Amino acid sequence: MKKHIAYIAAGSNMGDRQGFIRASLALLERSSVQIKAVSSMVETEPWGFYAPTWFLNCAFCVSTDLSPYELLDILLDTERRLGRKRDKCGYSSRPIDLDLIFYDDRIITGETLVLPHPRMAERLFVLKPLNEIAPELIHPVLKKPINGLLADLKAGYQGPV
Repeated sequence: MKKHIAYIAAGSNMGDRQGFIRASLALLERSSVQIKAVSSMVETEPWGFYAPTWFLNCAFCVSTDLSPYELLDILLDTERRLGRKRDKCGYSSRPIDLDLIFYDDRIITGETLVLPHPRMAERLFVLKPLNEIAPELIHPVLKKPINGLLADLKAGYQGPV
Protein backbone atom coordinates (compact mmCIF):
# COMPACT_ATOMS: atom_id res chain seq x y z
CA MET A 1 0.00 0.00 0.00
CA LYS A 2 1.09 3.54 -0.69
CA LYS A 3 2.41 5.44 2.30
CA HIS A 4 1.16 8.98 2.83
CA ILE A 5 2.78 11.82 4.77
CA ALA A 6 0.62 13.86 7.10
CA TYR A 7 1.27 16.66 9.57
CA ILE A 8 -0.61 16.94 12.83
CA ALA A 9 -0.71 19.77 15.36
CA ALA A 10 -1.15 18.78 19.00
CA GLY A 11 -2.01 20.89 22.01
CA SER A 12 -3.00 20.48 25.64
CA ASN A 13 -3.84 22.92 28.43
CA MET A 14 -5.26 20.59 31.10
CA GLY A 15 -3.58 18.29 33.59
CA ASP A 16 -0.28 16.71 32.57
CA ARG A 17 -0.01 18.56 29.25
CA GLN A 18 3.23 16.89 28.18
CA GLY A 19 1.89 13.51 29.28
CA PHE A 20 -1.25 13.90 27.17
CA ILE A 21 0.81 14.78 24.09
CA ARG A 22 3.13 11.81 24.65
CA ALA A 23 0.16 9.50 25.24
CA SER A 24 -1.40 10.66 21.96
CA LEU A 25 1.80 9.81 20.10
CA ALA A 26 1.86 6.34 21.68
CA LEU A 27 -1.78 5.68 20.78
CA LEU A 28 -1.24 6.84 17.20
CA GLU A 29 1.71 4.49 16.77
CA ARG A 30 -0.62 1.59 17.62
CA SER A 31 -3.02 2.66 14.84
CA SER A 32 -1.22 2.24 11.49
CA VAL A 33 0.60 5.53 12.00
CA GLN A 34 4.39 5.78 12.04
CA ILE A 35 5.79 8.88 13.74
CA LYS A 36 8.54 10.35 11.53
CA ALA A 37 9.35 13.63 13.35
CA VAL A 38 8.18 15.51 16.43
CA SER A 39 8.87 19.18 17.11
CA SER A 40 9.82 20.50 20.49
CA MET A 41 6.95 21.57 22.72
CA VAL A 42 6.18 25.27 22.98
CA GLU A 43 3.93 27.04 25.43
CA THR A 44 1.37 29.33 23.84
CA GLU A 45 -1.50 31.52 24.92
CA PRO A 46 -5.01 30.13 24.34
CA TRP A 47 -6.40 31.25 20.97
CA GLY A 48 -10.05 32.28 20.67
CA PHE A 49 -10.89 32.06 24.39
CA TYR A 50 -9.51 32.81 27.86
CA ALA A 51 -8.02 30.08 30.06
CA PRO A 52 -5.68 30.46 33.03
CA THR A 53 -3.43 27.63 31.81
CA TRP A 54 -1.58 28.14 28.56
CA PHE A 55 -1.27 25.40 25.96
CA LEU A 56 1.67 23.16 25.35
CA ASN A 57 1.84 22.67 21.56
CA CYS A 58 3.90 20.64 19.13
CA ALA A 59 3.66 19.28 15.62
CA PHE A 60 4.49 15.92 14.21
CA CYS A 61 4.97 14.31 10.85
CA VAL A 62 3.54 10.84 10.32
CA SER A 63 3.58 8.20 7.63
CA THR A 64 0.47 6.10 7.15
CA ASP A 65 -1.46 3.98 4.70
CA LEU A 66 -4.74 5.28 6.12
CA SER A 67 -6.94 7.58 4.05
CA PRO A 68 -7.26 11.18 5.29
CA TYR A 69 -10.74 10.37 6.66
CA GLU A 70 -9.50 7.24 8.42
CA LEU A 71 -6.63 9.23 9.92
CA LEU A 72 -9.08 11.90 11.11
CA ASP A 73 -11.17 9.18 12.77
CA ILE A 74 -8.04 7.88 14.53
CA LEU A 75 -7.21 11.41 15.76
CA LEU A 76 -10.75 11.95 17.08
CA ASP A 77 -10.74 8.52 18.75
CA THR A 78 -7.36 9.29 20.35
CA GLU A 79 -8.75 12.56 21.73
CA ARG A 80 -11.77 10.72 23.17
CA ARG A 81 -9.61 8.02 24.74
CA LEU A 82 -7.55 10.73 26.45
CA GLY A 83 -10.62 12.44 27.89
CA ARG A 84 -11.47 15.11 25.33
CA LYS A 85 -15.15 16.04 25.32
CA ARG A 86 -16.17 18.10 22.33
CA ASP A 87 -19.06 20.52 22.59
CA LYS A 88 -20.63 22.85 20.06
CA CYS A 89 -19.97 25.97 22.18
CA GLY A 90 -16.66 26.94 20.58
CA TYR A 91 -13.13 26.85 21.94
CA SER A 92 -12.45 25.61 25.46
CA SER A 93 -9.72 24.04 27.59
CA ARG A 94 -8.93 20.42 26.72
CA PRO A 95 -6.60 17.63 27.72
CA ILE A 96 -5.63 17.03 24.09
CA ASP A 97 -6.36 18.56 20.71
CA LEU A 98 -5.16 16.85 17.54
CA ASP A 99 -5.62 18.68 14.25
CA LEU A 100 -4.85 17.20 10.86
CA ILE A 101 -3.00 20.04 9.11
CA PHE A 102 -1.73 18.46 5.88
CA TYR A 103 -2.13 15.08 4.18
CA ASP A 104 0.35 14.81 1.30
CA ASP A 105 -0.48 17.83 -0.85
CA ARG A 106 -4.19 17.01 -0.92
CA ILE A 107 -6.82 19.72 -0.99
CA ILE A 108 -10.12 18.54 0.49
CA THR A 109 -13.22 20.58 1.19
CA GLY A 110 -15.66 18.20 2.81
CA GLU A 111 -18.30 18.33 5.49
CA THR A 112 -16.13 16.61 8.10
CA LEU A 113 -12.65 17.40 6.79
CA VAL A 114 -11.00 20.43 5.21
CA LEU A 115 -7.36 20.18 4.13
CA PRO A 116 -5.09 21.94 4.49
CA HIS A 117 -6.44 23.02 7.87
CA PRO A 118 -8.32 26.24 7.05
CA ARG A 119 -6.92 28.43 9.86
CA MET A 120 -3.41 27.06 10.23
CA ALA A 121 -1.77 30.09 8.55
CA GLU A 122 -3.31 32.35 11.26
CA ARG A 123 -2.01 30.32 14.18
CA LEU A 124 1.45 30.80 15.58
CA PHE A 125 0.95 27.74 17.79
CA VAL A 126 0.68 25.63 14.61
CA LEU A 127 3.26 27.35 12.42
CA LYS A 128 6.07 27.67 14.97
CA PRO A 129 6.33 23.93 15.78
CA LEU A 130 5.60 22.94 12.16
CA ASN A 131 8.42 25.22 10.99
CA GLU A 132 10.81 23.30 13.22
CA ILE A 133 10.17 19.98 11.43
CA ALA A 134 9.11 21.11 7.92
CA PRO A 135 10.16 24.70 7.13
CA GLU A 136 10.21 24.17 3.36
CA LEU A 137 6.87 22.32 3.17
CA ILE A 138 4.67 24.15 0.66
CA HIS A 139 1.07 24.97 1.55
CA PRO A 140 -0.82 23.57 -1.49
CA VAL A 141 -3.40 26.39 -1.54
CA LEU A 142 -1.37 29.43 -0.48
CA LYS A 143 1.70 28.22 -2.45
CA LYS A 144 4.08 29.37 0.30
CA PRO A 145 6.48 27.41 2.48
CA ILE A 146 5.83 27.10 6.20
CA ASN A 147 8.77 29.39 7.01
CA GLY A 148 7.23 32.07 4.75
CA LEU A 149 3.81 31.73 6.36
CA LEU A 150 5.46 32.00 9.78
CA ALA A 151 7.37 35.15 8.75
CA ASP A 152 4.16 36.70 7.38
CA LEU A 153 2.28 35.93 10.59
CA LYS A 154 5.06 37.25 12.85
CA ALA A 155 5.18 40.49 10.84
CA GLY A 156 1.56 41.22 11.77
CA TYR A 157 1.36 39.42 15.12
CA GLN A 158 0.73 41.46 18.28
CA GLY A 159 1.03 38.76 20.98
CA PRO A 160 3.88 36.72 22.47
CA VAL A 161 6.13 34.88 20.07
